[in-house]
Amino acid sequence: MFPLLLLAAAPEQTAAGAMIPENLRAMLDAALASGNEGEVSTIVKYARAVDPLSGDTVLAIADKWRADRRAAREQVIRQASFLNLWTGRAEVGGFITTGNSETAGGTALLAANREGLQWRHKFRLQADFQESLGVTTRERYLGSYEPNYKISDRAYVYGAAQYESDRFLGYDDRVSLSSGAGYSVLKRRGLQLDLELGPAYRHTAFTDGTTQSSPAARGSLDFRVRLLPGLGVTQTASAYIQRYNSTVSTKSSLEAKLLGPLSAQLSYAVQYESMPPADRENTDTISRAALVYSF
Repeated sequence: MFPLLLLAAAPEQTAAGAMIPENLRAMLDAALASGNEGEVSTIVKYARAVDPLSGDTVLAIADKWRADRRAAREQVIRQASFLNLWTGRAEVGGFITTGNSETAGGTALLAANREGLQWRHKFRLQADFQESLGVTTRERYLGSYEPNYKISDRAYVYGAAQYESDRFLGYDDRVSLSSGAGYSVLKRRGLQLDLELGPAYRHTAFTDGTTQSSPAARGSLDFRVRLLPGLGVTQTASAYIQRYNSTVSTKSSLEAKLLGPLSAQLSYAVQYESMPPADRENTDTISRAALVYSF
């Protein structure tokens, strides 16, 4: 039915001389005005299937619209200062129980990204805290910064600096430095998979008073997929492999849009340390429910 509607009205003469049906031109103009790339692509697809001649003209109009938008975006990026064009998310979650047990806990995360023409910057701050019967049972802090230099639309090189503190996992302070190559294996609307691999160096101050510094290999995975409008799944994983204590961490999350910039998120994270101090467990897990604000 949709293809037939494209030819139902009298055609319009374009500047290029090709004829475009009036109702097709009206739908194309509406899609262009909305700024919706998916709607524009759909109009082009059906127009070319029904009438290749006018369809080619519709494609040319759409390509020029895309080029103009890209040029305008690049101009905005060139003129913006480093403090502009940041996007990101803030997550806050917590709980309190009373009665037979008295427990309180909370988690907070701030992640911000800036996309430039050649550079991408990623910042992350995270804190987890839990107290039971007046005794702290979890206290973890993390801060990281990762600059990316884009080689192409998919390939890039990265640097990464990360600080962690988690005495319940066996270390007071840990600093990790890394650089390497990254590649977006999947990159399309609603689906993305980024992989990174490179050498690293880590310095750890353990809770038993010992310290450890050694080279390592770092790898990471970042997978995001939109299942339905407003519903998405994210899977991240990273690993530092070294001669002594290696670390593997993963986080799986399900996020549902609530209202405007607000979303609800359920997540499950696992962190594994291959050689923690003698009185510590190898694996730590945490389940979270959080409210997310996107900006």
